[in-house]
Amino acid sequence: MSRFITAAVAVAAVAMLSGPARAADAEQGGVLAKRWCAACHVVAADQVRGSTQAPPFSEIARKPGFDAGQLALYLLLPHPRMPDMNISRAEAADLAAYIAAQH
Repeated sequence: MSRFITAAVAVAAVAMLSGPARAADAEQGGVLAKRWCAACHVVAADQVRGSTQAPPFSEIARKPGFDAGQLALYLLLPHPRMPDMNISRAEAADLAAYIAAQH
């Protein structure tokens, strides 16, 4: 857990030093989700199926305490059961905003 906290603090520090922030773009997150996530997750209401081992985005968005900011940080860190997508902070924020909109 301390590795996660250290990484989260580092990501936050870099974000503060990297210039003006931009709002997350859920529409762009949908494009990313369909490209990178739809093989495993159900990413949209019109998608027929995903993997049985990956929760649908709508289920993720409805979890108690869901926080798009924390999800964006999570997506930036390599973690088990998901490929290292090597996405930017902006892409992670876009993807998290899209997932949040799927509730």
